[in-house]
Amino acid sequence: MKWKAFRQWQQRPSRVPTMTGEHHRCYTCGHEYQGNYCPCCGQSARIGRYSFKNALLLFLDVWGVGNRGMFRSIRDLVLRPGYMIRDYLSGMQMAYFPPFKMFFLLCTLSILVDTGLNIQGIDRAEKYENEYMRILGAGLDFIGNRLGVQKEQPEGKVEEKPAEEAKEWNEAKMETKKKAHSLIDVAFEWGGKHGAVTELIFLMLFSVPLWLLFRHGPATPDLRFSECFVAMVYIINMLLIYSILPSLLCFSPKVEVIYNLLSLLLAVVAIKQLTGYSLANTVWRILVSFIPFVITILLFIVGTFYCIYAFELISNGIG
Repeated sequence: MKWKAFRQWQQRPSRVPTMTGEHHRCYTCGHEYQGNYCPCCGQSARIGRYSFKNALLLFLDVWGVGNRGMFRSIRDLVLRPGYMIRDYLSGMQMAYFPPFKMFFLLCTLSILVDTGLNIQGIDRAEKYENEYMRILGAGLDFIGNRLGVQKEQPEGKVEEKPAEEAKEWNEAKMETKKKAHSLIDVAFEWGGKHGAVTELIFLMLFSVPLWLLFRHGPATPDLRFSECFVAMVYIINMLLIYSILPSLLCFSPKVEVIYNLLSLLLAVVAIKQLTGYSLANTVWRILVSFIPFVITILLFIVGTFYCIYAFELISNGIG
């Protein structure tokens, strides 16, 4: 019975509090009015003598949290994400916090938590960055070797170049490899420092195949690409909300990886609620959407590495 009531609440559009019938006198312009806000200057009827509650609300307003339903947005993204996104796309925009503003605020909060605002007060970002660079370096070495960084001689043939020339040739190749790696590292370092921009770029790339497969859903028969992109931003906000918890409590790396992988399943639930497809239809469409997205990312990485490497070889006159 409780589950049925919860399901009904999930699917019911968010209800904004009705306008009060009380009469107020604005403390700013002196206008007498009935409602929640002064029609002349827009000041809230809640503003009066200072209290701890008012001070907290003003502090939250400075960060953009105390207005336009930030807490309602967080609650609904946790409990009814797909339905909440559908409400927002259908026009209930004043009831929820703007998706992009919420994204940057959550990214800032995530950075603060990772850099010391956690129960242990440690810089988790620096610790994980070293591990990330180690994995990245191994991946770049693998790609470089596959692209011919280490040139193999045909069987049965002897290197015809003199020993001194061969030595210079190998040294030039190693220097070229280092330059290629350094440029790739610069690109990844920029992506790490501008994580929000990088995530939005990847999100837009993934939204294209996702939109093509979900644009004619039972609950979204005419979904536009811009609406699909906004929906994905909200879903990323939902995942950010869940990801802050292990960072705040300083989970071990293995536990955090498992937790984050499990939280990705919530994106399936959100897309299912938004589009109205069955669970099976939602899953296979998401999996198919990942194929062109992953291929595009791999082609970009491999193509960038190969172009840099080939350009350096030509510049150094290496055949």
